Amino acid sequence: MHFDFVKETQRNKARAEWVEQMAEKLDAKMTFAVKKANEVDFMPYSTENGQWKETRIGWWTNGFWPATMWQMYLLTGKQLYRDEAVRTEAMLDEALRDFKNLSHDVGFMWLIHSGVRYALEKNQDSYDRTLFAAEVLAGRFNPNGFIRAWNGEGREGWAIIDCMMNLPILYWASEVTGDPRYRLIAMQHADTSIRNFVRDDGSCNHIVIFDANTGEFLDNPGGQGYESGSSWSRGQAWALYGFTLSYLHTGKQEYLDTAKRVAHYFISECMEDFVPRCDFRQPAEPDLKDNAAGNIAASGLLELSRVVPELEGRIYYEAAMRILQAQEATCADWTETTPAIFTKCTSAWHDIPGRHMQMNYGDFYFLEAIGKLRGEKRLAWYPNREE
Repeated sequence: MHFDFVKETQRNKARAEWVEQMAEKLDAKMTFAVKKANEVDFMPYSTENGQWKETRIGWWTNGFWPATMWQMYLLTGKQLYRDEAVRTEAMLDEALRDFKNLSHDVGFMWLIHSGVRYALEKNQDSYDRTLFAAEVLAGRFNPNGFIRAWNGEGREGWAIIDCMMNLPILYWASEVTGDPRYRLIAMQHADTSIRNFVRDDGSCNHIVIFDANTGEFLDNPGGQGYESGSSWSRGQAWALYGFTLSYLHTGKQEYLDTAKRVAHYFISECMEDFVPRCDFRQPAEPDLKDNAAGNIAASGLLELSRVVPELEGRIYYEAAMRILQAQEATCADWTETTPAIFTKCTSAWHDIPGRHMQMNYGDFYFLEAIGKLRGEKRLAWYPNREE
């Protein structure tokens, strides 16, 4: 028997009340955030002086805003959120037209909103956008077994752990077209990631540099973490959730085992206060946190909890709830002084201006988790799944 975290939450009166309070707070906050988004002509990502801060249209996080709107629509049924999702989905067509400058992050940019819209409404334009993005990602595959992360001369052999969360757009493409190529590419990348990114203790490299011609492992620089060999917490969260999603799409046991290994490491490293540090091996000072890592991991832990036996699932559920509640209690801003919620997201350890900022995807994963706890079955990373 698998663990049912929705029933578990409902049985716990205090937690059930907290989840409903969060749903109400999210509705109030996001109503305000939409108002502020309609005052600007760019996609909301971060904030500055209480306003949305401008980003270029091809920035990798830009899919999270319309994805947040679909999550809010599913949470509330309010037309306001659907309208904003559709409005901003169209804005991203400019990025698709400039496809040669896109990176591996196209799953973040299209699956979780265009893919969701297609599943809900069978909109042909949304289907086309999502499939085009999947083609872009498939085109970045190196036959040595990995998907190239970023553009630029000298980066032909660079891959990053974040890509595990972009693989679902390839699984989606195989499912809607019947063509196995996309799925096979995704699985080859996942297999390579197990061998080269995930360490024995469940920690992960952020970047691995391969020889683009032979596939030989060359280096593992620190990337957005503290240093090579350290443990950037958001990278661990991408791996935890990403391998869980690859298991959901394929049923391959090795993906589930890897997700569990990373989950155990993540939980053990944030048990002091359940607000993850930016890097689990960073110096004591400055004490950098990353709410994005926490919310990503929490949503991933909830997903993981329902594909394992009941007693094991309870471990992941308890950790997810502690992270969500700890971060909300200490780092959430529910006022109208800012249109975003979580205040201690960190872009990268060495990015000083990017420390303890607000990020749209830090909010997205919290909202996704609250939706799951209220019983939402539609998963942004598997929008055409039939329960």
